[in-house]
Amino acid sequence: MSIGLQTAAYIAATVLFILSLGGLSNQESAKRAVWFGIVGMAVAVLATVFGAGVDLTSPAVVIMLLLTVSVGSVAGIIVAQRVEMTGMPQLVAALHSFVGLAAVFIGINSGIAPPAGLAGAELVIHEAEIFIGVFIGAITFTGSIIAYGKLAGKIGGKALILPGRHVLNAAMVLLSILLMIMYMNHAGSWTLYVMTLLAFAIGVHMVMAIGGADMPVVVSMLNSYSGWAAAATGFLLGNDLLIVTGALVGSSGAILSYIMCKAMNRHFVSVILGGFGNTTGPAQEIEGEMVPTDTDFVSETLNDADSIVIVPGYGMAVAQAQQSVSELTKRLRAKGKTVRFAIHPVAGRLPGHMNVLLAEAKVPYDIVLEMDEINDDFPDTDVVIIIGANDIVNPAAQEDPNSPIAGMPVLEVWKAKHVFISKRGQGTGYSGIENPLFYKENSRMYYGDAKSSMNNLLSKIS
Repeated sequence: MSIGLQTAAYIAATVLFILSLGGLSNQESAKRAVWFGIVGMAVAVLATVFGAGVDLTSPAVVIMLLLTVSVGSVAGIIVAQRVEMTGMPQLVAALHSFVGLAAVFIGINSGIAPPAGLAGAELVIHEAEIFIGVFIGAITFTGSIIAYGKLAGKIGGKALILPGRHVLNAAMVLLSILLMIMYMNHAGSWTLYVMTLLAFAIGVHMVMAIGGADMPVVVSMLNSYSGWAAAATGFLLGNDLLIVTGALVGSSGAILSYIMCKAMNRHFVSVILGGFGNTTGPAQEIEGEMVPTDTDFVSETLNDADSIVIVPGYGMAVAQAQQSVSELTKRLRAKGKTVRFAIHPVAGRLPGHMNVLLAEAKVPYDIVLEMDEINDDFPDTDVVIIIGANDIVNPAAQEDPNSPIAGMPVLEVWKAKHVFISKRGQGTGYSGIENPLFYKENSRMYYGDAKSSMNNLLSKIS
């Protein structure tokens, strides 16, 4: 393939990636957008494999390409078949780690065997690209591994707050900059390796210091980091497509992180610097008690209600209750009742997690509303059913200035006439924060597995 044809293929792939990103912003166009991304990636891979610089006349090169592509394809198919929707957040984090590790390997390799003929400004730029690419990649790698552990429940969701953590982070960053200066003054490759270890430590410490409620922001933040790592790798390899796609992923991840931080009334810098769980005093004491209810009372209340809002959370994903929820919605709407869904921007553990689950269960798009669209309607709502959500419906965000989530915009479900909380038990949830909503007079705890609870309701609502 000629350089001109390869460039044209890269441009086509870039356009397809842009169409994919644009289409994913809307539920109705998301499926088509995924196919844009698939085709774009296929074009990119083929254009690279058959493009200039790849010697396909060499049996060793052909065998290596076939082996790596085959292994990667088989691994991708296996993962796609085995991982359920509840495991998507940790899968995304794990995939980010691969991007970061690839950037580290490529950068170190380029440092060991730099391109021939580099001198003067070109050599300086190349060495800066190596150092920056490895630095971002190393942070992305270990940060993503810790994020995976937290999302998968293998590492506790509570923030690890070390004494003087900000000073420690700043010291490691400053030392990395010093090592970069030494590296570019030809102090030796050891400076690159020491910086890599420091960056690994920064990634671990940075994500360990972020609590469970901020994990959706962390996932999008690591997505941004992986994009910038890919862009840095593109500069190293002289691959224009990698530069463009890396910049697309990096910028879109940064924008998404900003949007999510705004939705949580948090500053992006405060999140990445160790953000969640810092309070200025003791939390307010909660008065009252949790009052349990049963299927008969919930079904009777639903039959008497005209306006119903369902608030899904990660508990719905864990129980895989979306199909039962969808069927319940159909039956209630068939009775002439107004049923809508309220989606908080950080519901679940991945941006858009609940939207994907509801779309999978074929819930109509027009009744799935964002927080800002539905929050004012709760005072006129007869029944709210909360399925496995905690922080996004926690009134402490507005009522308790000492709460870790103080100031975070939440769904004001407590303003409805009746609130039913479908929950497995009396635990505090992933972030470990008590929820005063569970103790309010108009709230009732509907204990049990979400899927079983919804199926029990279906048996009562014909």
